Amino acid sequence: MDSFSILMTIAIILFARLGVRLVTKYIKMKKKEKEDNKENHKD
Repeated sequence: MDSFSILMTIAIILFARLGVRLVTKYIKMKKKEKEDNKENHKD
């Protein structure tokens, strides 16, 4: 493995972690939005 492939591997891992973090935050946000909508409709 030359240095370029090592750097590419590190970059792919970092982007994958960032993507997972963004997706989980997005899902949590959507879930919270649904719960807020349910609470608002009860009143």
